[in-house]
Amino acid sequence: IFFFWRRAPFSAPPGDPSLPSLPGTSWGAREGENLQCSVDNRVTRVAWLNRSSILYAGNDKWCLDPRVVLLANTKTQYSIQIQDVDVYDEGPYTCSVQTDNHPKTSRVHLIVQVSPKITEISSDISINEGGNVSLTCIATGRPDPTITWRHISPKAVGFISEDEYLEITGITREQSGEYECSASNDVAAPVVQRVKVTVNYPPYISDAKSTGVPVGQKGILLCEASAVPSADFQWYKDDKRLAEGQKGLKVENKAFFSRLTFFNVSEQDYGNYTCVASNQLGNTNASMILYGPGAVHDGNNGAWRRGGCAWLLALPLAQLARQF
Repeated sequence: IFFFWRRAPFSAPPGDPSLPSLPGTSWGAREGENLQCSVDNRVTRVAWLNRSSILYAGNDKWCLDPRVVLLANTKTQYSIQIQDVDVYDEGPYTCSVQTDNHPKTSRVHLIVQVSPKITEISSDISINEGGNVSLTCIATGRPDPTITWRHISPKAVGFISEDEYLEITGITREQSGEYECSASNDVAAPVVQRVKVTVNYPPYISDAKSTGVPVGQKGILLCEASAVPSADFQWYKDDKRLAEGQKGLKVENKAFFSRLTFFNVSEQDYGNYTCVASNQLGNTNASMILYGPGAVHDGNNGAWRRGGCAWLLALPLAQLARQF
């Protein structure tokens, strides 16, 4: 908390040396600094008041607040201190003096300024793509803080909201990530907090390429997919699912890809393979071919040929039997 003294105007006979005075017309003071009243030897009685309540009269304390203490009562200075200032201390303060002629006063106004503080902010949220998001950030301070929202993303530019509330309609996967709320009022450095927004979407296979490998060599088929939550992967050869631990094969599943490894490729390994990626929002698949040297394959329709014989490996075995 910071506070500022602003001197209130007053009228007095010009050149009167006994008039109580406060240094400057306005100044800033940190918590616990003095409120000082300059006097001279014509003053016979002095007092500090807050509104109509007497805080100190001479050396006598009239208020019960332990935070108010007398610092000096001399022929030239009469000062008090308010410790641990809070917003309830804001208001007018009066230095009143009595001279041989008549009483005189000088008034200052205490303005309390409070650093911004975020008191309420939305929790991290997980939402399906296409849904609507509403984020809230409530902050206090004096003066009232300015609140802004921005998306922490390399593609984001500037603020996306200058309000306590951030509304996103039809959110996309590109809008996932962290959103930062900043509260500032120039009293102190801005305070920031972040909310993580997770956008769920079904799998999308971004890379699945056919591979040519000679017999006896090591072959790898790779299937890459993006999804939130991460996709589960399954591999099929024709219509038969490949299991982990199957002889000569290794299936390695990670968050964003699956790798099918053939340690010693044989003629029986050549053919069409399908990668299926799925999560609770949906599934997708892509076909690729493991082929040998000299084979001609068509990545679009999953067919491959060797020595003039065509094999439509994308079809289930039952369909092949009916055709022949």
